[in-house]
Amino acid sequence: MAKYVYDFTEGNKDLKDLLGGKGANLAEMTNLGLPVPPGFTITSEACRHYLAEGAVPQGLDEEISGYLAALETTMGKKLGQADDPLLVSVRSGAKFSMPGMMETVLNIGLNDESVHGLAKQAGGNERFAWDSYRRLIQMFGKTVLGIDGEHFENALETLKGTRDDTDLDAAELRGLVETFKGIVRAETGADFPAAPRDQMRLAIKAVFDSWNAPRAVLYRRQERTPADLGTAVNICSMVFGNCGDDSGTGVAFTRDPGSGHQGVYGDYLQNAQGEDVVAGIRNTIPLQDLERLDKNAYDELMATMEKLENHYRDLCDIEFTIERGKLWMLQTRVGKRTAGAAFRIAVQLVDQGLITMDEAVTRVTGDQLGQLMFPRFDAGAERRLITKGMNASPGAAVGKAVFSSERAVELAEAGERVILVRRETNPDDLSGMIAAQGVLTSRGGKTSHAAVVARGMGKTCVCGAEELEVSVAARRFSAPGGVEVAEGDVISIDGTTGEVFLGEVPVVDSAVVEYFEGRDLDDELVTAVDRIMRHADSVRRLRVRANADTPEDAARAVRFGGEGIGLCRTEHMFLGERRQLVEDLVLASDETERQAALDALEPHQKDDFIGIFQAMDGRPVTVRLIDPPLHEFLPDLVELSVKVATGEASAKDRRLLEAVKRLHEQNPMLGLRGVRLGLVIPGLFAMQVRAIAEAAKEVPGARPEIMIPLVAAVQELEAVREEAARILAEAGVEALIGTMIEVPRAALTAGQIAEAAQFFSFGTNDLTQMTWGFSRDDVEASFFSRYLDLGIFGVSPFETLDRDGVGRLVRIAAEEGRRTRPDLKLGICGEHGGDPDSVHFCHEVGLDYVSCSPFRIPVARLEAGRAALQSNDSDTR
Repeated sequence: MAKYVYDFTEGNKDLKDLLGGKGANLAEMTNLGLPVPPGFTITSEACRHYLAEGAVPQGLDEEISGYLAALETTMGKKLGQADDPLLVSVRSGAKFSMPGMMETVLNIGLNDESVHGLAKQAGGNERFAWDSYRRLIQMFGKTVLGIDGEHFENALETLKGTRDDTDLDAAELRGLVETFKGIVRAETGADFPAAPRDQMRLAIKAVFDSWNAPRAVLYRRQERTPADLGTAVNICSMVFGNCGDDSGTGVAFTRDPGSGHQGVYGDYLQNAQGEDVVAGIRNTIPLQDLERLDKNAYDELMATMEKLENHYRDLCDIEFTIERGKLWMLQTRVGKRTAGAAFRIAVQLVDQGLITMDEAVTRVTGDQLGQLMFPRFDAGAERRLITKGMNASPGAAVGKAVFSSERAVELAEAGERVILVRRETNPDDLSGMIAAQGVLTSRGGKTSHAAVVARGMGKTCVCGAEELEVSVAARRFSAPGGVEVAEGDVISIDGTTGEVFLGEVPVVDSAVVEYFEGRDLDDELVTAVDRIMRHADSVRRLRVRANADTPEDAARAVRFGGEGIGLCRTEHMFLGERRQLVEDLVLASDETERQAALDALEPHQKDDFIGIFQAMDGRPVTVRLIDPPLHEFLPDLVELSVKVATGEASAKDRRLLEAVKRLHEQNPMLGLRGVRLGLVIPGLFAMQVRAIAEAAKEVPGARPEIMIPLVAAVQELEAVREEAARILAEAGVEALIGTMIEVPRAALTAGQIAEAAQFFSFGTNDLTQMTWGFSRDDVEASFFSRYLDLGIFGVSPFETLDRDGVGRLVRIAAEEGRRTRPDLKLGICGEHGGDPDSVHFCHEVGLDYVSCSPFRIPVARLEAGRAALQSNDSDTR
């Protein structure tokens, strides 16, 4: 019979697939002898069964009863016992951290009888008991019964007035309990469930159901977390931080998650329960202040944090509670951190001897490196500072102030840049946080919901800007000095310094971009990036090239570490003033006129190639012969038609109109383009090959590679290859001749095509379009959002390579091509070449290089190193 429940003493940190991150780490801390309240975990397998079948697995209730009985024996009291109650929390815990996205219910077991027993346990502290009871009804009502949380919040705010919740006395809280029970009765038509086991059973199901709550689905999509993992449920005996001033709750980090610097970082809240800290309902105090309030608990916490960091060999995020001076550990996990912190921490841990440089490379990601390359505010620009909060998540963000997630999404979809402004965020604000350029809150600290989620997403965030008076209802905020900001006014926030500015502040290149540009900078972060990039380069197998069409792009590619050009598109060389020459080619009435047009184009092509070869300085350059249909270089059909109709057209305009009509296609992507164009228009490809060869002769060390686009049959490639080889031989230039694999038939007949091709470059943009039957320009705007909502794909196949479909074609072509020609060079030149997950796939299938935009080269270099190390690690397991 399947086992669905594990005591904290039965698990360990390596069972995250089964126990979730929270349950696995609670078990690990228990094994380490740390003060963890006893409890047990219901596995994610039980959740998956529940979600699939609509009911918990057979035998689960009995298994829970057995573990609950054992817990009651350990604690010496029973769940909800009237005179001496055992209370428990019911908390979610998926394999991957999803902060605030799923449900938690504290104080399960309280009712009208056991509340008096809880007061007795606390030495007659009735205020504490009734505060715990009202918290249960409030959390249970919102998360389990689905009641709008504002009903409870409004009742609490009305009672508090201008006071803090800690100022309410026992009688007021007892009355609030009755008010809350009335809300439950009014909203559900039933009384609040008094039976402790009913409370637990309903809370467990609510946690299971929260896996598919809209905010959880949205968060998983944002983080690219699989939708079929499910969540574990942790049942933990309650410890109380709301017993009085000798109690409290907090969140701590073993290093600063914002900067990576070592020190004491975290937030503490006296006389509170854990959810109060992350919700940002009251402003916390810095963790350092705990030393003044309770030296013994502080010292024990510091020792525990050091033990956990050394054990996990990483930054740890810790939740703890102090109950009447006794420290209890409620959670630990490898902490989310900003991109800059990730790089700093990785090299710090190397210098401390805790990890190797190989491990350091795997501790950072290409996405994080990309974030570090975002612009920052220009320090020399004029700016108007209006307030300063906590620097919760770095970056420079500019946009219109908006005060609701709905408005943020609405304006972002219309192309506007927005800053989401809230008193504090909650999990329901996730959609607005994703849509916004940055987040600004007037409450909360570095461990509040806004800060934690923003750091995880790489989103700029300033929290706890206490000088701001935010009115969500009026859609405005006020700042010191009489500053009023209404919805739609532009503000700028600096997540690195915590500063908030009125109006738009100009941005400049980041220090990391300056480093890649070759500038010598004395900067701690740049040093960390440099060390990791050098090691990634030393271990990677995949080479990294650039998609570059101009000498300027080629030069930047070299500065950013590019090892060649994997895609030089020649069609861009026919734009601007050269359109006239293309028009002459199209309008040519005989072979003489056509050759004259080609002869006029050739020197321009040659000059372009000379500049690119010089910039690449002996590195390989793969030149794709012209790919788009010729009508794309001609004037617009409507524009010409209007000219003719109004009598403004010249004789050439009339000829061009006839040519545009003649060349018009219903589906140009599948029409006369690529290799077909070279075969239909004699001399076109020959002119380009000759220009490449002549340019190569003038640049010592030039290494051209000629790529024929849109080949679907080996016969097409053979026809072009023969002429190209002859021209190269006549010029005395050596160059590989190969093809793009961008048509599914080419991938499926790669063994045949390899007989004529010396290299394959996978054009995954078109290969994705043709494999899925998508027209990219149309589908992304028309229905992709719906496909993402339905989970048909977790991320756009144009962003990350579709491994199951397009990826299978790549794998087939690579294997069959090399079976024919073992030394076949393989690369990828679609936009996927700079996507981290796609780079790992390219490593797995044995490609020789990836090619991407110059700006993405550092990301591809890092991910290529990570792919090699992770592949080696999996090979040794």
